[in-house]
Amino acid sequence: MSNCNSCPSKGTCGKQADSCGIQNNERNKIRHVIGVMSGKGGVGKSSMSVLMAKEMARRGFRVGIMDADITGPSIPRLMGLEHAQAFGTNDAIEPVVDKDGIKVMSLNFLMEDENQPVVWRGPIVANAVKQFWTDVVWEELDYLFIDMPPGTGDVALTVLQSLPVSGVIMVSTPQPMVSMIVSKAINMCKQVKVEVLGIIENMSYVVCPDCGKRIEIFQHRNVEDFVRENEVPLWAELPMMDSISRIYKDDDFDTETAQQMYAWISPAADQLIEKMGK
Repeated sequence: MSNCNSCPSKGTCGKQADSCGIQNNERNKIRHVIGVMSGKGGVGKSSMSVLMAKEMARRGFRVGIMDADITGPSIPRLMGLEHAQAFGTNDAIEPVVDKDGIKVMSLNFLMEDENQPVVWRGPIVANAVKQFWTDVVWEELDYLFIDMPPGTGDVALTVLQSLPVSGVIMVSTPQPMVSMIVSKAINMCKQVKVEVLGIIENMSYVVCPDCGKRIEIFQHRNVEDFVRENEVPLWAELPMMDSISRIYKDDDFDTETAQQMYAWISPAADQLIEKMGK
């Protein structure tokens, strides 16, 4: 059983001690643990995790990203860290730190070849996620974003039930089938009593390169109906843009492109700060 007195998220997760079935790392002090979830693959969940982390770091917060998608990790490439390696001792793993000071942990950092598949059964995958919490030396962070895999299976349960999660950001796209699956993930969070803080709708529209007009290319249901039915606020709507898929090259963007990209995610960052109280 966990001890709240030694928990790095003491006082911020809203859980009882007996609901967290994982040992805490006394070297870490993490104020807010934020899950980034969808239930559906291919919606840009990892991209949103990286965008949120970068925006929060730009605002001066100490930020980390845990890549909990053990069998399909994409955070290293999105962060431009695909050639990085994590190092550790018998009882600790040092996360990789990017150019912006964001601490990152992914299974790919522990593998010699990123193209080798991880052929593990569910319980082993879930245990790897637990080790990213207990063994990684995150030290002091204001926000730790956990990029979760698709679905509502072992890893999602492990994160939501065993870690001191402050809340979840849900990522969706404007398609009825995606909305249906995202609703499942929202209901899962409600069942395990973890708050869904807000929804980010990715690939919501495209912007005409000539006139700047917003064009909605999907014949989708009204997003306002979707968020009302699920009783979760809409935090941001992001367009389908090449710059988001190339976020690992944000240093190469011209000023206008960089400002525009972060302006899209800024409303979600504002809401997160307001919700967390700091």
